[in-house]
Amino acid sequence: MIEHAASPQLEYDLPDGLLAVRAAEGDEDSFAVLVQRHNRSLLALARGMLGNPQDAEEAVQDAFVSAWRRLPEYRHRAEFRTWMYRITVNRCLTMRRRRPPPLSLDTVAEVATGDVWSQPARSAEQDAATEALSRALAELDADQRICWILRELQGLPYNEIAHVTRTSEQTVRGRLFRARRTLQEAMGPWR
Repeated sequence: MIEHAASPQLEYDLPDGLLAVRAAEGDEDSFAVLVQRHNRSLLALARGMLGNPQDAEEAVQDAFVSAWRRLPEYRHRAEFRTWMYRITVNRCLTMRRRRPPPLSLDTVAEVATGDVWSQPARSAEQDAATEALSRALAELDADQRICWILRELQGLPYNEIAHVTRTSEQTVRGRLFRARRTLQEAMGPWR
């Protein structure tokens, strides 16, 4: 009987937990699938926290390198994705402490408006609103901003946010309530 190695296409269908086990055993292809699967959402998280695309890419790359090294320690108490969010958040917080960058306008995705050149007034208004939201996000304290990004931009449930931030769901809900209230007040003129 001839044994065939699992094709790379089949690996895309495997759950994260199994891929993480294989990666911990040295399977680089399995880890590559995990990187490909989670890279985009981790970059969005890092961009939201750091405000700079280059710093975000560096943070995510460092997070994946750290995860590769620490895979044998991964105990599957949380989903792989949650574990990676935690590593990425920690890396971003470390980078912010070392060199606090200004929050970029790239942090908040713009709403598609069709042909921007045919609507200059609308485009200018939208740019101003995006800038106001970026400033308001930058003024949130780091804990509130992390919770807001994980919930509103990444769509994580409260229990996963609590795990990532190492707090309780009640604390997450409180931080989100305060963040939303602050953002709502800041964005009042744009309604």
